[in-house]
Amino acid sequence: MPIPRQIFEHLKHLIPPLDGSLHKGQSGRVGVLGGALDYTGAPFFAAISALRFGADLSHVICSPTAAGAIKSYSPDLIVHPILREDLTPKDVKPSLESLLTRLHVLIIGPGLGREPYMESFAKLALSLAREQGMFLVLDADALWMLGKDLSLIRGYRRAVVTPNVMEFKRLSEQIGIDPSTPPKEKAGLVSRALGGVTVLQKGAKDLVAIDTTGETANLKESKLAGADESKEKAQDTVEVDVEGGLKRCGGQGDVLSGCVGTFLAWGKCYEDGVFGSGEIAASRMPFLAAVGGSLVTRTASRRAFSKEGRGVITQDMIPEIGNAFAEVFGHAAQGQARGKF
Repeated sequence: MPIPRQIFEHLKHLIPPLDGSLHKGQSGRVGVLGGALDYTGAPFFAAISALRFGADLSHVICSPTAAGAIKSYSPDLIVHPILREDLTPKDVKPSLESLLTRLHVLIIGPGLGREPYMESFAKLALSLAREQGMFLVLDADALWMLGKDLSLIRGYRRAVVTPNVMEFKRLSEQIGIDPSTPPKEKAGLVSRALGGVTVLQKGAKDLVAIDTTGETANLKESKLAGADESKEKAQDTVEVDVEGGLKRCGGQGDVLSGCVGTFLAWGKCYEDGVFGSGEIAASRMPFLAAVGGSLVTRTASRRAFSKEGRGVITQDMIPEIGNAFAEVFGHAAQGQARGKF
């Protein structure tokens, strides 16, 4: 089923212009929080995908045990090894708070792991990001953390959660969704129960849902106090069924997080008046970002699989992100429609 035309047009409005009018950083500054001793690939994939999608700057906030490896993967990433096991959240708070003020979006989860010290830093970052009104993407072990305390994100409609099949099943049970509910309705009910958090349910076909009509939806919690409530109201579900690759390799979800995060960073720039008309409501941004990120990630997966087949790995997807973006949104959106000498 094609993406509704209005949604597609709104997505195109969130893409920063490539006409020389913007300076460095105005096409998105993305942060990824994750990366410990055993996990260095996931935060790299999320952060580098953000750059390949079109973000200007991509930061990785990680443990010193992961920093060396991540730095060696790419000189384009800015790596902050501040999540030390021998420090407390109180120790880290000043530097983390300062760093977050420089970002438009924070992706929490890729390579986070389940060690108590990393989880404590993730909770701190989530709290600080909410205080600053940042857009958020929660994936992987951030969803495990969320399942233990739903209040961490409840009511904050500036967030996207990206559960896979098993993570979605677990989250639905933790929230109390009736198992007999039709599958295509569950994501919307999860969003409603979480107060308007956008749900990107990954699967053979991705489902993206937002519902801000529930009792726990709160404009003030989302740093939208004083906004037009009727304009910020959102209730929608879209199925993204564009063809993807036939093999799901580990790390593809991290690529998705980076793509969704970049669209959210663009949404923040749009909201702040850096470009665009400002007509799209902030509550709508996470939903649009999830749809756009899903479209491009699935297309990149298909392109990589067509070349590598059964042996495809996540690294094969990274070079395809730009081409996939052009395939979805047109070469003009990639700045590739200018005349050449």
